[in-house]
Amino acid sequence: MSVFLLPENENHFPPVDQADPDGLLAVGGDLSVERLLTAYREGIFPWFGEMDPLLWWAPDPRFVLFPGELKVAKSMRPYFNQGKFTVTLDNRFEEVMRSCADIRSDSGTWITDEMVDAYTALHSLGYAHSVEVWESGELVGGLYGVSIGKLFFGESMFAKVSNASKYGFITLVRLLEQKGFRLIDCQQETAHLGSLGARPIARDVFSGILKENETEDTLLGSWSSLLD
Repeated sequence: MSVFLLPENENHFPPVDQADPDGLLAVGGDLSVERLLTAYREGIFPWFGEMDPLLWWAPDPRFVLFPGELKVAKSMRPYFNQGKFTVTLDNRFEEVMRSCADIRSDSGTWITDEMVDAYTALHSLGYAHSVEVWESGELVGGLYGVSIGKLFFGESMFAKVSNASKYGFITLVRLLEQKGFRLIDCQQETAHLGSLGARPIARDVFSGILKENETEDTLLGSWSSLLD
């Protein structure tokens, strides 16, 4: 199976069922706002190493979390009962992205300066959002992703102290459920997200959800006041 080479001057992707067995669908293109939004709407995301060309993925199965299936371990309940952390939204977007990159710097990261610039542009247009987790005035955890319609496409998270990112993720999922969000895309399976209730679904099922999402309004702009 060959991998599609993206044209330079148009935001076009092949059907996701043409991805190879690992989920690799296409190579090349750019990280323009238009191409990124097209990709997410079709269930495609960029992921590549610092020395790689731009690689675009649509894995099968897809790892997702339905908000109503969120699992909160008993060990996390005291954190919320005691207000262990403070959570903000869209307060330090670029810092959250760079912190996600720093956590992975020893093993290599796909969150390059090019990626930071691209997602910061999405953030400035109200599509990309960050969750910040604070302890004693210090940023100790967080995550970021892209919101389109009633879907949130999670990209990466970090924690400098135990359970900080989990606290932020749980807070976000609870909020999105209140706002009528249908699904949080986790992309690839991890034990961490699995413990929170995420599970795999077939790519064609995911594509069906994306199709239904096309008629939903996007909660654009800063989310900074949503937790007030």
